[in-house]
Amino acid sequence: AFQCRNKMAAEVEAQPPLDLNGKISRVVELLTTIGERPDGQLPKEKLSQLKQVLTSPFFNSVKEVYEHVYSTVEADSSSSPELRATATAKATIAAFAASEGQAHPRIVELEKTAEGMGFNIMGGKEQKCPIYISRIIPGGYADRHGGLRRGDQLVSVNGQIFEDTDHEDAVRVLKEAKGTLKMVVKYSPRVLEQMESLFEHTKSFKRGHGASRR
Repeated sequence: AFQCRNKMAAEVEAQPPLDLNGKISRVVELLTTIGERPDGQLPKEKLSQLKQVLTSPFFNSVKEVYEHVYSTVEADSSSSPELRATATAKATIAAFAASEGQAHPRIVELEKTAEGMGFNIMGGKEQKCPIYISRIIPGGYADRHGGLRRGDQLVSVNGQIFEDTDHEDAVRVLKEAKGTLKMVVKYSPRVLEQMESLFEHTKSFKRGHGASRR
């Protein structure tokens, strides 16, 4: 039984990374071929619209996030490709649903270095706020890399969803990660500004309340 589990785990680890570009290209080619048929069983306008969706920047963003989440979602010997795909789809939908009315999620990869990542975070479940990058340290690694911005929400890090994560847990994940940090982020500066304003208001209230009691 132990050997069987090892074999199944090896098969999971040996799976090649997901690459949807080829499949999407074949679908687009098929739609083109169908649209050129003289019988006209399918409306050419509908086929053209579907091709536009499949080649749009938004669909490409969805594809990139899906591939990233699929490559980082945990897969063990008991998980099937169907379960892994379902978990990936749910995480991808959650990322885009949470960004409604804001910038679309994007992928940023940073290599862990001895100097640190060069950014600070704020927020967390205990504060009823998402995890946000509150500061990019000038001249630090993240600043030189240029992929992150103050106001970016951390949606996931190395496959771990940050939508409902405590601040301390988020800090632990970032510190304990090895090699490359693969992050799904979305730019939402207004939400960060609201968080900071509320935080400052709370601090001012506590200072005033403490002074009045003395």
